Amino acid sequence: MPAIAHIMLALVYITASVVGAVALYVNGIVPSVTAGIIGATSALAMIQLHMAISRTSGGVKEKDLFEIKQEIRKLTSRVAQNEQHATELKASFEREIAQRRETILNEMRGLEGMIQNLSKKFETRLQSVRAAPADTPIDGASVLDAVKEALRENRVDLHLQAIVNLPQRRTCFYEGFTRLRRANGQVIMPAEFLGAAERANLLGVIDNMLLFRCVQIVRRLSERDRRIGVFCNISMASLEDELFFPPFLEFMRENRDLAHAMIFELGVRQFNQRSETAMKNMSKLKELGFRFSLDKGDGLNFDLPQLQAAGVKFVKVNVERLLEELTPGGERPISSITRDIAAEDVPAVFVRYGIDLIAEKMETEKSVIEVLEFEIPFGQGHVFGAPRPIKGTLQDETAPPPDFVRRVSAAAM
Repeated sequence: MPAIAHIMLALVYITASVVGAVALYVNGIVPSVTAGIIGATSALAMIQLHMAISRTSGGVKEKDLFEIKQEIRKLTSRVAQNEQHATELKASFEREIAQRRETILNEMRGLEGMIQNLSKKFETRLQSVRAAPADTPIDGASVLDAVKEALRENRVDLHLQAIVNLPQRRTCFYEGFTRLRRANGQVIMPAEFLGAAERANLLGVIDNMLLFRCVQIVRRLSERDRRIGVFCNISMASLEDELFFPPFLEFMRENRDLAHAMIFELGVRQFNQRSETAMKNMSKLKELGFRFSLDKGDGLNFDLPQLQAAGVKFVKVNVERLLEELTPGGERPISSITRDIAAEDVPAVFVRYGIDLIAEKMETEKSVIEVLEFEIPFGQGHVFGAPRPIKGTLQDETAPPPDFVRRVSAAAM
């Protein structure tokens, strides 16, 4: 409170005391001397009380101001500490980011070097295989004799190649390939024996051997993971063979519990040229719950309603051809969609009809990256693993029994 205010209040107190003393004297309550003493005492008392109150009030305010100043100092100190801590965190974060970036770059350089080395080794091996002379002449008669002997002696092996989902690369399926062996252990490749076997009506025998092993392998895989299936190649000749198909159908009926994991595969051209007999027999397999896959696709111009009606669940297209078509103006499948289908929507259109696309013959990481842009669900090729023979013990465990071999190889005599 300002000093002038204190003076004015003191004058008020004195005036009030004088007026009170005069009133006491005038009214004859007390003598003049006593009235003067009472007035003076009252004035002094009020002035002392006012001074006491003023000191108390001022002390409280000074204390509060002191405490506020202390809190402000503490807050200022904490803000400074937090700013320093934030600066240290930022510097630490930047150092960690720089270290991680350098680590990733080093790993990428290492992977790039590994890929280049693997590519060089693969090219070297491929050239050596191409340059190597054949051990035996590949004429029709010698190959046919080798095929018949391999069937009689049960030298029929099963090789498996992984089919993976993208981008995770988890193995979801295997494709089974038939490999026949000569007496000296040399493998007879399909390109060598298929033509001769077809002319000699032996494809049904080979399909029987492959089918039996595929069934056994599927049972083994189902014990570990029911999500994994096996693609089993079957020839159109087998589907049209009136002697082969009835026992084949009966065998599959006995193993219909494997329908979720066995997919029969045939070529796109064979499928498009199938006869009425083949269509009926495929329908019988479909009724048992088995599904089909088409490989060697040359483009995307599939009739999806037709494939769906035939029980086709998978379609394989060469990755290079697939990428060529997934461009503006490229081929598109026949479907109920009348509008132009964007490249990234093509896999979804197939899925709409219950069909999954598989990019096959993927040999490089570059092709994998390009395919990922279009969300193709599955991939197959040497970049994920080459066809490999099943383990020797498993070959023996899944081999057809002797009576089965004698029965199906009778045609090879």
